[in-house]
Amino acid sequence: MAALSATGFAAALKQHYTDERIENMVYKDNPFLAMVAKYEDFGGENLKLPIKYGNPMGRSATFGTAQSNVTGGNIKAFLLTRIKDYAIAQIENEVLEASKGNANAFLEAAVFAIDGSIQAATRSLAVALYGNGKGSIGVVSTSDSTTITLATTQDITNFEVDMSLVSSADESGGTAGTAISVTGINRDTGVLTMGADPSTIFTSTLKYIFVEGDYATDSTALLKVSGLGAWLPSTAPGSTDSFFNVNRSADVDRLGGIRFDGSSLPIEEALIGAAARAARAGGKPDYCFMNYSNFADLEKSLGSKVSYVEKNIKPEIGFRGILIHGPRGPLNVIPDQNCPNGVAYMIQMDVWKLYSLGKAPRILSGDGLKQLRVYNADAIEVRVGYYGQLGCRAPGWNVRIGL
Repeated sequence: MAALSATGFAAALKQHYTDERIENMVYKDNPFLAMVAKYEDFGGENLKLPIKYGNPMGRSATFGTAQSNVTGGNIKAFLLTRIKDYAIAQIENEVLEASKGNANAFLEAAVFAIDGSIQAATRSLAVALYGNGKGSIGVVSTSDSTTITLATTQDITNFEVDMSLVSSADESGGTAGTAISVTGINRDTGVLTMGADPSTIFTSTLKYIFVEGDYATDSTALLKVSGLGAWLPSTAPGSTDSFFNVNRSADVDRLGGIRFDGSSLPIEEALIGAAARAARAGGKPDYCFMNYSNFADLEKSLGSKVSYVEKNIKPEIGFRGILIHGPRGPLNVIPDQNCPNGVAYMIQMDVWKLYSLGKAPRILSGDGLKQLRVYNADAIEVRVGYYGQLGCRAPGWNVRIGL
């Protein structure tokens, strides 16, 4: 029998990796990524996202005064720009030849690599949707000649064996050190075993950890999606702020979200307090995302009062959470492994959208081919990636909660 041709392989890929199958892979175990609205026609150089943060002020009980104090109101526009992210799978041509015309036999061998790349791109996006755009996936606590211990054990979910890592003293705008690969992971203790001595490269000074290629040496040109941590920063934006062409210090809450410190409160009281703060600002939050560790604390704190809820986005995919009642309606608290520990994001879901050029992520096939020949190896290559950005049209209706 003849070997499976490149054309036959392309057809097999198209049949196997349907949009629905990839969506099911992408959305599973990534609640915020699954639930946030999608806009998949983000073309052009940028996308203008206007926001009104102040009404015209020509108002007074005295007509003449109202007339003389007329203003035009306050409107700004975020100019969203896309970022790029890639995950590459390569399969040796020998595997293709050995399939002898059997597409299913080939797919059994190829699916591991391709599925892995889809999952890698998915996790990259899902983690970035909670980040500040700078791409750090962990912080060094200590290191020795073979290992790195993370400052926050729960960040271990961001790491994989064979991941190539760099470090820097700054989250962006500096330089990244030499890359070293991960050879082992202890997910209970938050310890990474490295393929070379990390003790002088990953230190308490060179503490921010990045996947190689994600670190932005230019602070004005970040390489990762600006997620919830960027739209709702932990510190109120200052006078030098520039976020998608907007200085948010003009009204730090309405343009930069609400910050609520609930660290000294029981966790359920922190959530109710944050919901009240959002309601005061005119928001009606309906979802709250947090790490599994914090979710477990909420479950234990509520005890017999806990009320569970199932949120299904499609028949095959759903997420279990806890229902609590806020001042403006029910709140669905959903655990998400991608959310940083010690932080919860209480959001009004209908003001958020993931803008992308095509689906995010997807198998890239701009020339109509889902696979390419590797120019310097006897192999084919499948490229997974996306071009996109997260946007919010009312940051001031959302709360970053410190737990």
